[in-house]
Formats: sequence, structure tokens, C-alpha cells
Amino acid sequence: MRDDLTTQSVLFPSLGGKPVVARFDEAYGSSDGGAVLVKAVDQRLGLTARVAACVPDAREPGKVVHPLVDLVRQRVFGLACGYADANDAARLADDPVYKLLLDRDPVDGAALASQPTLSRFENAVGPRDVARLGVAVADAVIAHHERRLKGRARQITIDLDPTDDPTHGAQQLALFNGHYGTWCYLPLLGFLTFDDEPEQYLYAAILRPGTATRQGVLGLLRRTIERLRGAFPQARLLVRLDGGLVSPAVLDRLDAVGVDYVIGLPGNAVLARRAEKALRKARRRARATGQTAHGYTECRYAAKTWGPRRRVVIKAEVVAHPGRALKDNPRFVVTNRRERAQAVYEDLYCQRGEIENRIKELHHGLELDRTSCSRFWANQLRVLLTAAAYVLLQELRRRAVGTACARAQVTTLRERLLKLGTRVVVSVRRIVLHLPATAPFRDTWRQVALAVGARAG
Repeated sequence: MRDDLTTQSVLFPSLGGKPVVARFDEAYGSSDGGAVLVKAVDQRLGLTARVAACVPDAREPGKVVHPLVDLVRQRVFGLACGYADANDAARLADDPVYKLLLDRDPVDGAALASQPTLSRFENAVGPRDVARLGVAVADAVIAHHERRLKGRARQITIDLDPTDDPTHGAQQLALFNGHYGTWCYLPLLGFLTFDDEPEQYLYAAILRPGTATRQGVLGLLRRTIERLRGAFPQARLLVRLDGGLVSPAVLDRLDAVGVDYVIGLPGNAVLARRAEKALRKARRRARATGQTAHGYTECRYAAKTWGPRRRVVIKAEVVAHPGRALKDNPRFVVTNRRERAQAVYEDLYCQRGEIENRIKELHHGLELDRTSCSRFWANQLRVLLTAAAYVLLQELRRRAVGTACARAQVTTLRERLLKLGTRVVVSVRRIVLHLPATAPFRDTWRQVALAVGARAG
């Protein structure tokens, strides 16, 4: 423990009818006492151990103070608790709870790694390292759900979606993207949904150059389908993609391996003609009611670059705004599913919109876009460590079923369950975390703790 902790006081002369003195003199206190839940979840998933095993350690063994697994855990656990940057290491180096998370003695254990040590770790990785690391995260997620569901699922939905990651410096491969109007990276995120469960589980996060469109999609789908079929041999697989990710190679691959798909298509003159009849009907209803109107139809369509003709579902929508002219807004989805056109669009394709909430959590709750390293591969590592932290928080949320935290955003989950002031007491036999008796979500915390391996005491 550092010996430079200040014991200087501040005095509020008249708060509560008596003078109030505030001192920072709790040597073995922490504001993140609930973070032991994150470690318990990680032990059940084996996630950080898998990730650390993917990165070779080129350091001289006799001079290593912080093993790679400790560096990975320090970053992942810190991200889960809201410390998104390696600079936060200086503030957490002597925190007794974070020492405990890294299996060190909370009182006498060595300080955690410094910011320079973490930065050297981030910048030491190469393309092969991060590729293995990405596979390890995906395998850990799929293996966990295979155990949880005992390899049985009726349908597994694979959602891939890009998101913008604006850059503000000289980062490698940060390029100008005209759609977003900024210099950025364009990460590709992958999510899995099992049957009708409400959660979309993150399993892949691939950092890409700012002008990437379909880059990485086919390879990720190929690996994902192969892994899921090995883990869930009886499951029906469904792929949902935005129109910007579709390509003839993707469609051909999905048809060849017998996977269902509902994929957005960009509009063109041919599809616009196919939608015209349904749009005329929608325009008449919109004029009559003054409200937005839509209808559904379908056609068989083959682009010049496609082989076979495929089924395209058309949503013929006419948007009505007060004081404005009616506006056509047709949407197109290519699919090999056989449900009615409306069911394909509304019940299958539109449900992919829910992953936008997961992406917002990654941006606003875990700062996925904190990609400020100059090297591209260091930034890719940061994205994958952020993904690993989100995987742990998603499992924590799943374990909170039936409580007020069951559908909480990760920021709320962190505030309710992780950010608990605690006093750490170490004896010969055990370590005791003295948490607040008046914690508002004490019962939820206890339920989650029991669900991730704790025993009632």
C-alpha cells in the first residue's frame, strides 16, 4: 500500500446540525467492492485465461513482474468497472479490491501494472495474435452457451452490424468515410440470439479501416456457422445482415451450406419498378388518411452478379408528414425463408434493430471507440478487450433474471452492483469485504453472487 495517502481533513461546519469532517484515511477501502462478481463470472467462463493464452510473451522471464494473464485481467476488469483507459492504472494500482481480482493479497500484495506497462503490452501484439484472440473470445462465448443450453437450441440467429468509431489523430488505417462524414474506423460486431431469449450475445468484434464495407463478413460467417453447427447440431441457423454487408459471395455461401437468411438490399431501378404497384396502393391510403401507409409484396430477382433468382420481400411504404409532400420509402429484403412477406420483414428482419441497443451500450457504457493508439493492431486489441468486458457484463445481467437489473443497461448494472464502497479486512483464514448494509440493491447483488458460485454464509 502506498504510504503517500493523504490524511488531511476538510470540515463542513454546519452540515446536519454538527460539524462534519471528511478524511481520505481508509487505507484498505475501495469504491468497487462489487467487482468480485465480475471475477466470479470470468472464472465460470474462463474468458480472460483463454484470451491471455493467445498472446505470446516475448519478455525475459526473469524480469517479468506482471504475467500476461494479469495484464489482460487488469484491463478487462477495469473496463467492466468503467475505467476505459490505461491511464486509469495509476489510480487503481493499490486498490485492494483490484489486487484481489488479480489473486494478490489486498494488503501486502504487489501493486498492479502501471500505464507504461499496459501500453507496452497493447503495442506488442501483432495481426496473428489478435486473430487468435478474436477466435478465443468467440469460442469462449459459444462454448459457454453450449454448456448452458446443453447443445440444444431450436434456432440461433447471427446478426452482424458495422458501427462507426471516429478517430482524432494519426491512427493507422483511420480513413474518411463519406456516409458518416468523418475520419474513422468501422468495426464489425457479431451477436448471437438463442431461440426467443431477449439478449443478443456479443461474440465478435473486428476492427476495420474506415472505408471497409463487406470486409471480413464472409470469413466471420464461415467460422461462426462451422462452430455453431459443431456445438448445436440440431439448431436452425438464421443470418441477418444490413444491406451494406451483402455480397454475391455471402449469398452463395449461405445457400451452399443451407443456412436461412434475411438480408437487406439496397434499392435500384429494377426493384423500384417491382415495388411500384404496391407503392401506388400505399399512396392512395396515405392521401385518404393523412397517415404513413405501407404494404408488402414480393418478387423473384437476380442481380447481374448473382447466379440464381432469389426471393425479395418488398415493404412499400409511403411516409406522410404534416405540411410535407408524401415520400416513397420502399425497403427490400432478400431471403430464403418461406413465411409471408409481412412476417419475414416484421417478425424476422426488423427484430435485428434490437442490436442497436447493444451497440450503444458498447459505445456509451464501455467506450468501445477509445481507439487512440497510433498502431492499428493495438487498437484492435483494445476493441477485443472491450468486447471481453462486455461478455462478462452480459453474463452478469443474465444471472440477474427476475430482479430490477435483469434488463439494465451496463452503466446501470455497474452503478447498482459493482460500484459499492467496501472495507477490506484480511486475516490468516479469510478476506472479508465489508459492504454497505444499506446498499439499495443488496438483495439483487446477493442473488447474482449465489448464481455465479458463491455460497450462502
